[in-house]
Amino acid sequence: MSKLTKKQKLAFGKVDSEKLYSLKDASALVKEITSVKFDASVDVDVRLGVDPRKANQMVRGVVSLPHGTGKEIRVLVLCTPDLEAAAKEAGADHVGLDEYIEKIKGGWTDIDVIITMPAIMGKIGALGRVLGPRGLMPNPKSGTVTNDVATAVKEVKQGKIDFKVDKAGIVHTAVGKVSFSEDQIRENAKEFLATINKLKPSAAKGIYIKSIFLSSTMSPGIKIDPKSLDEN
Repeated sequence: MSKLTKKQKLAFGKVDSEKLYSLKDASALVKEITSVKFDASVDVDVRLGVDPRKANQMVRGVVSLPHGTGKEIRVLVLCTPDLEAAAKEAGADHVGLDEYIEKIKGGWTDIDVIITMPAIMGKIGALGRVLGPRGLMPNPKSGTVTNDVATAVKEVKQGKIDFKVDKAGIVHTAVGKVSFSEDQIRENAKEFLATINKLKPSAAKGIYIKSIFLSSTMSPGIKIDPKSLDEN
């Protein structure tokens, strides 16, 4: 690790690595210890007691954060011409079909989410090599393959995110920005964690939520007491 700045040393000194914090206290502390000059992202990391290599222990889902992500999400809609106007009106940044498929084949991925319709998935399959590694492949489970593309655009723009457990059994997602109020951070994190709880696979044995950490860009992780999630 590179040498810590004075501000980072102070921040690390304020977090007790042995302590379990309530979600409420952690949401206040993460704002206090963030020393970067930009509006840093606030992230939650959850280590789960699952084996993601087994299909029946895969945890993936979608959640609508009550206060959005604080991030401008760039949306591309690949659809037939009859739906283009509705997609644009709903707030899509890019709308079209063949010309965007060609752009993506050429390596263009200057977007955060792609929404498309079932009838077009055959054309998009060929883009898997470019989109797969970047997590941009549309998926019916995350609501990004639908005939109602306008509603899907609105939901994504308002803070709907999808997540899945990685190979190490960790789910990582951003739940806001440091500029959010402590209540907004707490409510977003609580909604995300409640969704993960509901997705517990019946095949997972033992402790499901092993640890939860809240952090921001460059800040130390604050360990959260899972029992505090039921507090208002």
